[in-house]
Amino acid sequence: MVTGKGRNPRSRINPSSYVFAALMLVSFAALFFSTRSFIVDFKSMGLSLFSGVRGSVNEVSSLISRTALSVRELASLREEYAELSDRVTRYEQLERSAAEIGQENIRLREQLGFSRTLRYRHIPAELIGRDPDNLFSAFVINRGKKDGVAYNMPVIAFQNGTQALAGKVVQAGRSESLVMPLYDLSSSVPARLSVSRFEGLAEGQGNPDVPLLMRLINKRAREEISYGDMVISSGTGRVYPAGINIGRVSRIIYHEDDISMEAELEPVVDFSRLEYVFVIEALGSSSGEDSVPGAGEGSGG
Repeated sequence: MVTGKGRNPRSRINPSSYVFAALMLVSFAALFFSTRSFIVDFKSMGLSLFSGVRGSVNEVSSLISRTALSVRELASLREEYAELSDRVTRYEQLERSAAEIGQENIRLREQLGFSRTLRYRHIPAELIGRDPDNLFSAFVINRGKKDGVAYNMPVIAFQNGTQALAGKVVQAGRSESLVMPLYDLSSSVPARLSVSRFEGLAEGQGNPDVPLLMRLINKRAREEISYGDMVISSGTGRVYPAGINIGRVSRIIYHEDDISMEAELEPVVDFSRLEYVFVIEALGSSSGEDSVPGAGEGSGG
């Protein structure tokens, strides 16, 4: 009979060992699977984070690109706007120039038509300046001796369909001449009332805005003078031809004690708008004499 004491201890297996082994296997399995899940989640999180960063970088890059493009477009638009503004300005200048040229052509055609009706030998001229040494009374024209202009030659103008006396040449240069206008204090023109035929002297009072003064009119003309009567050159004095308009009577001055009467005249020529004139040849012209303004004027004009 074999007793328990005679058995090998190694052949005896403890049940707790199986339990321990099973628990170890379960623990390793759980640890293995949990570790793989963590790694997988970490990779997923990294991928998501990388995708978000990449998207942000793309958005920032796109924003920078769009901003740069907008800046370039804005600069281009500014250049186009400046160019268009310059074109508009040029077109406006051309439009004004065309309008001015049209008006100039009308005035020149008017002067040309008048020139064809003149019975005197005449030289057309344009005002190009004023004489600063004569308090802006005299004016300068762009014609001189080489064009046939000479001292003492009368100067007429054509305005609003009417010819009228403007003054006379007091100094002739080679290509420019100085003209003394009717309103100059030194100007004196033998004149005649066109209706009643009474004579006198039409003199300037030194200012284009002040009427001319016709002096030495016979007092018998009082009953025959009317406001608005035209006064013309009489032709005496061998400087101004007869029959050229001077001005219209705007005021009659009569004093019982005076031996003659006077009349104020509104000049036919508007000197503030005078641009073109005609120098005409008269009997008293002398191409060999140059004079200072007022010399040789005298009371007879």
